[in-house]
Amino acid sequence: MDGPGPERSDVMRGAAPEEAVDGTEHRVRVVVIGAGQAGLSSAYHLQRRGLEPHRDVVVLDANPAPGGAWLHRWPALTFDAAHALHDLPGFPLGTPDPKEPASQVVNRYYGAFERKFDLPVVRPVSVVRVEPVPAAAPDGGTPSEQGLTGWAPDDDVLRDRSVAPLRVTTTAGTWVADVVVSATGTWDRPYWPYYRGRDIFTGRQLHTHDYRSAAELEGLRVLVVGGGTSAVQFMLHLHEAGAAPVWSTRRPPSFTRRPFDPEWGREVEAEVNARTSAGLPPASVVSVTGLSLTQQYQAGMDAGILVSRGPLAELRERTAVFADGSEDPIDAVLWATGFRAALDHLAPLHLREPGGGILMDGVHVVKEPRVLLVGYGASASTLGASRAGRAAATAAIAGLRDSTSHREAAGNLA
Repeated sequence: MDGPGPERSDVMRGAAPEEAVDGTEHRVRVVVIGAGQAGLSSAYHLQRRGLEPHRDVVVLDANPAPGGAWLHRWPALTFDAAHALHDLPGFPLGTPDPKEPASQVVNRYYGAFERKFDLPVVRPVSVVRVEPVPAAAPDGGTPSEQGLTGWAPDDDVLRDRSVAPLRVTTTAGTWVADVVVSATGTWDRPYWPYYRGRDIFTGRQLHTHDYRSAAELEGLRVLVVGGGTSAVQFMLHLHEAGAAPVWSTRRPPSFTRRPFDPEWGREVEAEVNARTSAGLPPASVVSVTGLSLTQQYQAGMDAGILVSRGPLAELRERTAVFADGSEDPIDAVLWATGFRAALDHLAPLHLREPGGGILMDGVHVVKEPRVLLVGYGASASTLGASRAGRAAATAAIAGLRDSTSHREAAGNLA
């Protein structure tokens, strides 16, 4: 995945979800948002620590079926070509057919995991926002209910706010919880870098998020922008489908022969954590890992397919202009430029730092002790996500125990 273009950048979003109007409110101890690897791992470990499904913990998933972001991957992405999928806790994946679409493998695996452990997944439910439950005014109720627009809580109320509940507003009602585990990943925020002329280009433009099949682009001259695994796979698929792909990357492609072993994984996590622990946005995956040089990729390089033309400078009506001044006629642009963390639902909590990221201490959001963030930064991989789920469950139980010293608490905390 590549970084921003030379001028400015933006993130393309779909229509914002609309909250339910029926006023239904549920009270639980923990709400987990997202049922990908991180969310499912969190729910599993929370139940293992004594929380009862639906009564104490619930998982809200925007997808119509199990599978997380994998559910939306293009059908031609087979399991052997996808990023490694690590086991969920207590439930080995086994050995899937390597040529089966990854979306089908993960849908079946995640669904079986949910059923085996009776996880309290509610879908499809989109979270609109997470916000504090308003502090009580002096005579009970919220300040707005009493018309106390000028009232401000005293220091004791402000101190208690760290253990006061959070309201999770969704398309299917409202949940009030003591702890929120946000595990929403990145799929819902495709990143489209800005380049001069992007708005006047008359051909088709699509993102990895919207890609379904190379056959849709057969016979076309396709500019693939991005330096990550998806871009490499698109180049090969398009060539095989009879398209004429052209590759643009901001930096020379970073292929490596190093095996992606546990030592490598620890180094990657340390580098990513260095950014999130400083309040900076997570770096792109490929900038940290590089591209594994497989036999297929080497063959593509030898055949002259996987050769980058260098940085894109601008687009014209039907032309791509590169930084070296060369030009190519093109019919379509496939933006394989990655994703950003899908955290819009947390905006009311004002978690972002001046550097644009969220200051993290492991899975803890430093600014907001009631929110735990998994599937973010180093835990965005399926291996990191499973470990982060366990850490989030441990942190959530500790947070619930803290809250019981301030008010009555339901639940059997192990």
